Amino acid sequence: MQPDISVKHLNKIYEDGFQALKDVNLEIYPGEIFALLGPNGAGKTTLISIICGIVNKSDGEVKAAGHDIVKQYRKAREAIGLVPQELNTDSFETVWDAVSFSRGLFGKAPKPAHIEKVLKDLSLWDKRNNRIMSLSGGMKRRVMIAKALSHEPRILFLDEPTAGVDVELRRDMWEMVRKLRENGTTIILTTHYIEEAEEMADRIGVIRQGEIILVEDKNRLMSKLGKKELRLQLQQKLDKLPGELTLEPIELSEDGYELIYTFDSQQQQAGVARLLRTLGDLDIEYRDLQTRESSLEEIFVGLVHE
Repeated sequence: MQPDISVKHLNKIYEDGFQALKDVNLEIYPGEIFALLGPNGAGKTTLISIICGIVNKSDGEVKAAGHDIVKQYRKAREAIGLVPQELNTDSFETVWDAVSFSRGLFGKAPKPAHIEKVLKDLSLWDKRNNRIMSLSGGMKRRVMIAKALSHEPRILFLDEPTAGVDVELRRDMWEMVRKLRENGTTIILTTHYIEEAEEMADRIGVIRQGEIILVEDKNRLMSKLGKKELRLQLQQKLDKLPGELTLEPIELSEDGYELIYTFDSQQQQAGVARLLRTLGDLDIEYRDLQTRESSLEEIFVGLVHE
């Protein structure tokens, strides 16, 4: 399958000598939601800006929908919709005029039926005749997405799409993004809300100091790098760990009433079974147990600081 986005040996060095991107290689495939994660200054926006034709690359090859972004820039740019982090639209325009004008910027003939569908999909139809200045922050962000979809792109970049949006509206937008994917749109998402990537992404890419350090299927990533934690509430207080337990990755809580066992999700069966047998042999009784898995946020923080 040909990727919708293909990046090979991409570098970006600014005039002052700062290298924002270092030999970036990345492929994103049709119909997937790809989350690009990284701390501030890692190079996320620079990478997106180069793919979208806003910033010039130093060297390397970038293709969008099979078109070279330099040699075939019109075709490449036509395939891309970009929703920037900043809300930058004419406050005095109506929603309908702003979205229709964006379509015209790409040389597309008027298509009211498509504009209507986009506005309805984004719950903006009732606001179509409202001036943008009268809308809430969440509605303005929806207008930005509508503008990005106005020329029917097959690839959509969402740069911090839910920044400053309340929790309820954020979940509405997650649902909207899933519907876009169901319609065949390839979506590249950058976000500071790790739960957003955990909720929606098919694959995760992590960028650090201009380098892609990992690209992995989300579920596989959480399985490979995730840790599980088993907490056992004890019937009787322990003053210290018995010697038989010191070989295990286990801790005793400060109050002595809880054992915390950390293990690899890949080794769940053997480790937990061995621990419970050992507790039985030592006549240590527990009244309750709970398990929890590492979140994507914990994995991400570990990767970035590793």
